[in-house]
Order: sequence, then C-alpha cells, then structure tokens
Amino acid sequence: MKNYKRLGDYIQLVDKRNRDLAVTNLLGVSIQKKFIPSIANTTGTDMSVYRRIKKNQFAFSPVTSRNGEKITVALLKEVDEAILSPAYQVFEVKDKNKLIPEYLFIWFNRSEFDRYTRFNSWGSARETFNWEDMCDVRLPIPDIETQRKYVALYKGLLNNQKVYENSLDDLQLICDTYIEDLIKTEEPKTLGDYIQQSDERNTDLEIDNLIGISVNKIFIPTKSKKERLNLSNYKVVRPRQFGYVSVTSRNGEKISIAILDGEAGLISSTYTVFEVKDSKELLPEYLYLFFQRTEFDRYARFNSWGSARETFDWAEMCNVKLPIPDIKIQEAIVTIYHTLETRKRINEQLKNSIKPLCPVLMRGVVEEMKVKI
Repeated sequence: MKNYKRLGDYIQLVDKRNRDLAVTNLLGVSIQKKFIPSIANTTGTDMSVYRRIKKNQFAFSPVTSRNGEKITVALLKEVDEAILSPAYQVFEVKDKNKLIPEYLFIWFNRSEFDRYTRFNSWGSARETFNWEDMCDVRLPIPDIETQRKYVALYKGLLNNQKVYENSLDDLQLICDTYIEDLIKTEEPKTLGDYIQQSDERNTDLEIDNLIGISVNKIFIPTKSKKERLNLSNYKVVRPRQFGYVSVTSRNGEKISIAILDGEAGLISSTYTVFEVKDSKELLPEYLYLFFQRTEFDRYARFNSWGSARETFDWAEMCNVKLPIPDIKIQEAIVTIYHTLETRKRINEQLKNSIKPLCPVLMRGVVEEMKVKI
C-alpha cells in the first residue's frame, strides 16, 4: 500500500551522554513498554556514559531473546529528562508535524509488532532487533490530522483509566487512616484471645487443591507436582481461615500470611492454619486488613527469633496487640476495603483492555486511508 512508509525516514538516533552528571533519575524499560525505576546497583559505575532521554523520545533494547516474546520499547511521558543504561538505544521523531510520537507508540503497542520484531531478530548467542531493523519497519502514516484524531482517542482511553486509578488512592487512604486512628484511640486487645489453631489433615484425600502463600499476602497455586506427593498429611485450610509461614528470614522483610477466599485448599504441614473463634467479635476480614499493614511486617520481623532461620511462631502471633472495635465499625471498614478491591480489579480490566485496542485503532487508520485513495 502506497501510504505505508519506511519508519527510518521519520526517526533519528539520539546519543547524548550524561557527561556532566547533571541527570540522576535512572530508569529502565519493561516489556510492558513502560519506563520503570531502575533497581541496578550503580555503586562504582561511571554514570557519565549513560544515555540521556527527554520527554517524547523513545528508548528500546535491541535484545529480544529471552524477553517474553516482546520487544522492550517505550515513549517517555512521565518526566522531562532521565538517564538510561548505554545498552538502550534512544531515538526521536524528526518532524512532529509529519509523525506524532504517540501515534507511533500506538503502532509499537500492538502484539503484531512484537511478533514482527521477534521474527526479524537475528543472532546466535542472543537475538537482536537492531537500529537498522527498526528503520526498515513499514507502517501506515496518514496525514497529521488523522493521526491527531486517533491519538486523541487513545489518550482519552488512557486518561479515563488514570482518573479511575487515582480514585483508588482515596479509598486506600480511608482504609489506612481508619485503622491508624483505631490504633491510637482503642484499647488494644491480645490477639490470642480471639484466634485458635486448626490442624485438619487431608487424611481422606478429598481435597487436591494444593496452594502456597506469597509475601503479597495471598494464596497462590503451587508449582509442586501433586502426583508425586503424599497429600494425606497436608493441612486443610477452609474459607475465612488463615494460613501463614512462620519463617520470616530471607522473605523480603515480610511475613507470608493470607486469608482464604474461595474453595478449600491444602498447604504444607510446616505452615500454620488458624481461625477466628467468634466472627461476631472479630471479623476475619478486619484482621486480615491489620495483617496487610507494612507496620505488621516490621513487627513480625522484629519479633522473629532463631539462629539458622528466624521465625515468628504461634506464641508471638498470639501476643500481637491490636484494636478490636465494635463489630459494626469492623463491618464498615471491611465494606470500604471490599469496594477498594473490586475497583482495583476493574482498574486492571480497564488497563488490560486498552492495549488490545491499539490494533483496532490501526485498522481504523488503514480503512480510512483506503477511502481517501
């Protein structure tokens, strides 16, 4: 199609280095095509050779092997300037009156572009999609007004999602503040008076839902091969019961604890299962909110003991002090929390729905260009 243009005619490399060390904001690029804070240890690193990138410029990593079948490329919008590892290539649109950077980024966001770059990557030890390959990309580039129309549609979707996401912060603040105020005003109770261990085993092999507990305080599917295990000695955890791993060393300064919201499951016999004695006095979901606080992670780590490995054992769990207000107040806090979790799921659905729309937008571009021919 005659309106498909060679990308190299519209973009150019930018190789400005951080010679004066004036920029300190070090970023990386994820396979989700976003800039992220770098976690690299830069101690002793010569930061003067790092590349500078400015707003509306692109960065990409030529290496595509072992990269989730994707190419790492992103458009900088969040900050005015940053620095990147010299392993990245930085480029920009030559003339924004001919090609809008956001329009080009819609093209890059298509899964078809990921497949194209992987198919056209070459190498032995590692496969790369280099600058010359990027320049050889061909894409539909309509007139600037058409580009602006589709960019506006894309931005509108992103802005709506961001507005929704920002509203989550207010709900999170309400939850956090509510509990913090209770800690300051309510007389603390001893948790051990309200909870008890459960040691139900899977002796009849009725359950085969094998799960683990992550540091993010959720139950997760285990990768263990069930057919190779004797599940009869595994502990049963049922809805609204808790499971936790007493070992806290080498655990990211967190304690792995979760409440089960779903079908009954099996966890390792080395884990602890417990439940609230009377949910009319203490809601399990309210207790879970207390466990989710970073302050509780710090408390559990500080009160963990051992030599080869440190543990936060059952006795320490029972010694935890926490506010336990009237059940109506607990219910109100839990309702806010459930609303927050529901909105978080909706927000993820919104985010996940935007990227697949990029091919739809591009099809619209192609169809509109056909009509104009």
